[in-house]
Amino acid sequence: METLNYKSICLQAIDTIKQTGLFILNERKSFTPSNVEIKGSHDYVSYVDKTAEKQLVEGLKTILPEAGFITEEQTVIQENKYYNWIIDPLDGTTNFIHGLPLYSISVALCEDENIIMGIVYEINLDECFYAWKDGGAYLNGTQISVTNTKDLDNSLIATGFPYYDYSRLSQYMNLFEDLMQHTRGIRRLGSAAVDLAYVACGRFEVFYEYGLRPWDVAAGVLIVQEAGGIVTDFNNGNNFLFGKELIASNKGVFEEFSKKLQHYMNNSTLPS
Repeated sequence: METLNYKSICLQAIDTIKQTGLFILNERKSFTPSNVEIKGSHDYVSYVDKTAEKQLVEGLKTILPEAGFITEEQTVIQENKYYNWIIDPLDGTTNFIHGLPLYSISVALCEDENIIMGIVYEINLDECFYAWKDGGAYLNGTQISVTNTKDLDNSLIATGFPYYDYSRLSQYMNLFEDLMQHTRGIRRLGSAAVDLAYVACGRFEVFYEYGLRPWDVAAGVLIVQEAGGIVTDFNNGNNFLFGKELIASNKGVFEEFSKKLQHYMNNSTLPS
């Protein structure tokens, strides 16, 4: 099979994504609560998500016709091909609905089971984070990297709150309490894709969450890795794309944070 030009495809995909971002931004001006549909418990969608996804699919089809699609709103047949686009057309839908200006488009490309390209476009600030395999990570054309911070006391942490799976809530809150006391602070922005991008560019040292979907994280995972960061599941393994949980961190605090998380979330014991 012919080797793809990752950089060329990435730059073409960014053009499509930014066009869709402009559509989302314009629709927000006239958006009302009557446009909201309920998919599940505290899980919302609107015509904006669905239309944006259709626009992305149509644009990406022209760039790589042989690729399949894994999309959040399933407006297209979900196909498992050698190349697959993984798309979240509006990550942060609840923020969008309530007029909070932080939401993004997340698009990744997988080759077999490997993520080879990731793009996260934060629409309100017009910040486009992107990476391709072995090509580094970028924000609006400037290369980015994770921080060199080496201890949690000097780290800013990001997380997300569960909205449907509360089975681990007690452990999660115990960890949250610990982190409140032993870090510079914890933020919850409402878009996992943006959280990951912010780790990649050094605004956060760590992002962790459970209850995630592939389209929430696929793009951001590669951006963090190409920016010199580490991404694992809660057990330090590689099941973070479909395993519904992940840690994304710089290298300096990863071990300290991972031990703390495992102590609370996996009921293991912290070493003395």
